Amino acid sequence: MSLSQSELQRYSRHLILPEVGKSGQEKLKASKVLVVGAGGLGCPLLTYLAAAGIGTIGIIDFDVVDESNLQRQVLYSTSDVGKPKVDVAKRKLLDLNPHIQVNTYQEPLTSDNAIDLFSQYDVVADGTDNFATRYLVNDACVLAGKPNVYGSIFRFEGQLTVFNYKGGPNYRCLYQEPPPPGLVPSCAEGGVLGVLPGVVATLQANEVIKVLLDMGNIASGKLILFDALNLKFREVIVKKRNDYDINSLIDYNQFCGVDTMNNNTIDELSVFDLKNKIDAKEDFDLIDVREPHEYEICSIASSRLIPLGALEDSLSDLDKNRSYVIHCKSGARSARAVALMQEKGFKNVLNLAGGILAWADDIDTSLNKY
Repeated sequence: MSLSQSELQRYSRHLILPEVGKSGQEKLKASKVLVVGAGGLGCPLLTYLAAAGIGTIGIIDFDVVDESNLQRQVLYSTSDVGKPKVDVAKRKLLDLNPHIQVNTYQEPLTSDNAIDLFSQYDVVADGTDNFATRYLVNDACVLAGKPNVYGSIFRFEGQLTVFNYKGGPNYRCLYQEPPPPGLVPSCAEGGVLGVLPGVVATLQANEVIKVLLDMGNIASGKLILFDALNLKFREVIVKKRNDYDINSLIDYNQFCGVDTMNNNTIDELSVFDLKNKIDAKEDFDLIDVREPHEYEICSIASSRLIPLGALEDSLSDLDKNRSYVIHCKSGARSARAVALMQEKGFKNVLNLAGGILAWADDIDTSLNKY
């Protein structure tokens, strides 16, 4: 695939690299890369892939831009809030490099569409933020025979590796089974330093280009760990395992316990029901199981802060005969708190569906949404 005069000028710094050259740049132009997730990792990853001249870039993401994204998702601006991420990303990538093609898929990645979608691309880059989708991306890459350039971020730490490269280890070699549901907080719950995804995603883009050009030392068989707070890199060897089989795609929500977290064993009430209870002056305790720094940002009036990590030790101070409503940011941590309290003999415990985010959306719009 030949380069136009404009492309020769645009990619001149690549062309003078002996390891890339004109033939390498033409190979990049002929390549197809799918990025799963257009969030914190996806934004810088997409930007550098587009700038590098990857000929066809696919983006799958069903979310819209939220104001809380703007701290780290650098493709988006304030004027983009509420718009589909894939649409905004496509427009900005084509403005950056009109010589590329951008395919968008505004839909969830599922077991039904993953293999067909992955089969259309040379490399898949995983920018997702939950275990269910990571296992789905991994297994679909194995079945479709595609390298999986993996990155993950949390608070001040990032991870990077290349899975399923020329028969090398895949995600299940590192994590054969997911952690218990709710054990690892999401970035929405635990936070993330805004620049961290830029560091990790740039390294992902680097590995994508190396894989496509078959050059350098590919990060296959090793997990790169980055500590932004202490500015340290570590490397962990990941060995190929043969004690499992990936024969088909499964229900990954069920596999990761997501369905268990959302089943009917946890009694819930809506923010409207909570408002009615407060207005009626019903006798109950409202417990907030977020962290103190989250409570400082915003809180529901009359709530009592008991962080989830301290809840079990605090149960002896609570009356098992009283009624409780438990809430967190979005409902996941509070669901775990309700389950714990029920296990310890508390009978009248309800989880606030949607957490303080739902309360801020529907009841008290003056609260900060962080």
